[in-house]
Amino acid sequence: MSTGKKALIDAAVEEVATVLLGKESQLRLAICCLLASGHLLIEDLPGMGKTTLSHALAQVLGLSYKRVQFTSDLLPADILGLSIYHPDEHSFHFHPGPIFTQVLLADEINRSTPRTQSALLEAMAEGQVTLEGETRPLPSPFFVIATQNPLEQSGTYPLPESQLDRFLMRIELGYPDALAERAMLRGATGTGQAKTLKRCIDATALADIRAAVDQVHVSDSLLDYVQRIAARSRDGGEFAVGLSPRGVLALLRSAKTWALMDDRDHVLPDDVQAVLPAVTAHRLQPGGGFSGDGLALVALLRRDVDVV
Repeated sequence: MSTGKKALIDAAVEEVATVLLGKESQLRLAICCLLASGHLLIEDLPGMGKTTLSHALAQVLGLSYKRVQFTSDLLPADILGLSIYHPDEHSFHFHPGPIFTQVLLADEINRSTPRTQSALLEAMAEGQVTLEGETRPLPSPFFVIATQNPLEQSGTYPLPESQLDRFLMRIELGYPDALAERAMLRGATGTGQAKTLKRCIDATALADIRAAVDQVHVSDSLLDYVQRIAARSRDGGEFAVGLSPRGVLALLRSAKTWALMDDRDHVLPDDVQAVLPAVTAHRLQPGGGFSGDGLALVALLRRDVDVV
């Protein structure tokens, strides 16, 4: 990757950081997820900046953007679209839904029913939707940012494992630190300001960066390290469910993208470590009486798997 491409990515991070204060690590993970051709799940309380992040990313990358508020009465057709009969022409015309965009914010996805949640599966996995016997491609890139409220909140439906596995990464934004919060209080930031951000990466450069991920070199020793992580998650009694082959591929692709963002053409163990929590925590389930969550299981992997 050329230094010029790294400069473009750094500029995009800095631009978004002007409206989402104190969250550079989360911003870099979100951009890494997009560049790796994945989808992002953000789990957090309302009001933490999830909508601001998604809108700002679309703005600085020059991508079309739509937002769908998921509710208990939302239907698949409200997302995918439907055909409407035009009596003057005696024919049906397809009216595309909001999913036909480059960045889709699926806001509070776990407040909709499983049937509506599953409407996103084909789109996320294949970049297309099949309606009324016809397959319709989605724009490229197609990037879903789904937000999820904590499950202890009322009116939520847990995402099934098959849907969780479609998200390359899951992150949390969390509360701002004191300095960021003071800056917020002194000057307005938010979704409205996201509309004023300048475009930092054009379509050609974005496509080139995404294509360059495949050219990042991975050594045999690095592959051994990734496989040891996978084996520990599958063999340890603390894990009810270990990393699937899709999860291992997601970890490797994310590490390659992270290396590329750091202006390197090869992957280091540090790249794997940097993306490990975001890529694996939502894919791991505790078992055998282990009382921790996915992040605690990631900590076990870090502790028990030797780099060399």
